[in-house]
Amino acid sequence: MTSKFLFAAASGVVSIAMSTSAVAQTAPAAPAISHGAPIAGVCIFSSQRAVGSSAVGKAVDARLKTIIAQVNAELTGERTALDNEAKALEAKKATLDQGSLEQQAAGLQVKANAWQRKGQLRQKEVEATEQKALSRVYQELDPAIKQVYQQRSCAILVDRESVLLANPAMDITDAVVVALDARIKTLTFDRERLDQPAAGAQALTPTRK
Repeated sequence: MTSKFLFAAASGVVSIAMSTSAVAQTAPAAPAISHGAPIAGVCIFSSQRAVGSSAVGKAVDARLKTIIAQVNAELTGERTALDNEAKALEAKKATLDQGSLEQQAAGLQVKANAWQRKGQLRQKEVEATEQKALSRVYQELDPAIKQVYQQRSCAILVDRESVLLANPAMDITDAVVVALDARIKTLTFDRERLDQPAAGAQALTPTRK
């Protein structure tokens, strides 16, 4: 009985993935392309690349990785404790009467269920933390985009992700990154706590130049 419980309880360690972390991929080199002349007034911009290559974007990514490592360490430690408790109960089952065995196994199951709920909560907390941090970054990104848009005399700004090919001379992403870096360098934040009142959540603290 405890062996089955141990497998069910200990096989689901939460592994939290971070959507903002880029996954390295190897791709064949693209052939050189000849572009036509840049179209006056048409500018292209990639918000994803801007955030990913900016100083604040890299800082947010690094901080989220640290938070995820802390969460996984917490959950793994608790899983190990459950593992050991289940093994100890397995070793004692020959000396326990059926009632005591069932009672202790039920108590262990309660702990395992609580651990699983905590894992789900931590997942949601990390997602909420990422959302809040990126929202703060995009608040600073918007004026940086408008600044470069005006400097380059753009008449229209096109999302780079919706364009298959375009003359790089029309891409203002790098200039926006420079403007964003001039506005903000990093953010200081902790994991959001969804099991506590919202008023107790720590605010994001930007670090300027």
